[in-house]
Amino acid sequence: MATATFHQSIVSFASPSSTISQCGFKIDSSLSFTSKKINFCKIKAMASVSYNNTLLSPSKTIPDNSLKKSNEAALILIRHGESLWNEKNLFTGCVDVPLTEKGVEEAIEAGKRISNIPVDVIFTSSLIRAQMTAMLAMIQHRRKKVPIILHDESEQAKTWSQVFSDETKNQSIPVIPAWQLNERMYGELQGLNKQETAERYGKQQVHEWRRSYDIPPPKGESLEMCAERAVAYFQDNIEPKLAAGKNVMIAAHGNSLRSIIMYLDKLTCQEVISLELSTGIPLLYIFKEGKFMKRGSPVGPTEAGVYAYTKRLAQYRQKLEEDSEVICS
Repeated sequence: MATATFHQSIVSFASPSSTISQCGFKIDSSLSFTSKKINFCKIKAMASVSYNNTLLSPSKTIPDNSLKKSNEAALILIRHGESLWNEKNLFTGCVDVPLTEKGVEEAIEAGKRISNIPVDVIFTSSLIRAQMTAMLAMIQHRRKKVPIILHDESEQAKTWSQVFSDETKNQSIPVIPAWQLNERMYGELQGLNKQETAERYGKQQVHEWRRSYDIPPPKGESLEMCAERAVAYFQDNIEPKLAAGKNVMIAAHGNSLRSIIMYLDKLTCQEVISLELSTGIPLLYIFKEGKFMKRGSPVGPTEAGVYAYTKRLAQYRQKLEEDSEVICS
């Protein structure tokens, strides 16, 4: 599976000209990636986001008529399962490392926890560990839809990967990979053992690189830099889907998801650096009337509390139960 490298993707990143208000700044998305500055620390995040016709079709791979208006949608966030370099205690960053056997099991367990929650579209990073997690999780879903990665790298890629059967499309769920959701790039630390790095540079220095908000490791990204690209992508491409009633799952990484959660929960830069996300544990949010409501992590597929959060989730689960009874009878 082809994956885009971080530096190649930065060069190719561009979006239609539009202006979005975030954290008190006007962000002109016609500018290059490096100029899209989102300062979370100095100005409190603003909750209001306007949606126009342009934003309601952020992905060229999904037609406008696939978006249905609704005032409520589910958002599921999953950090990928344990990777081979997680197991070896190495800095991974943007290196494309697959899951371990434990990571596969974590992804499957995550899928079981969300098996009764609706998912209409999946966003992942361009890295294999996130994509494996998404695929394995959806295998457990009761709708039994087949995840299909959409290729938007070029016109030829889109043409060659197009599915013409409407019946097949109805049995599938689109997976949209995006380099903007990649783990933060650890620069010269990538591939180094974390303990040995602490011994070489000192525990305090390594702690600053790993846990500060705006201090990057040598030739790498800070959490602030990661947040700029991840949150901008979320606003431009994912939030409009939720506003249109699409239920979304994001399978990504510790730092890209921390960045998004910082935006959703309006965390300060001090609060986000202490936020820890476990591998393979899904987090559920409800998007309603332009606001995000955090609902924690589903303990299991039959947990009553998850489906009591909203009438729509309860109805969806009831429909799954009814369909299952029909199949079994």
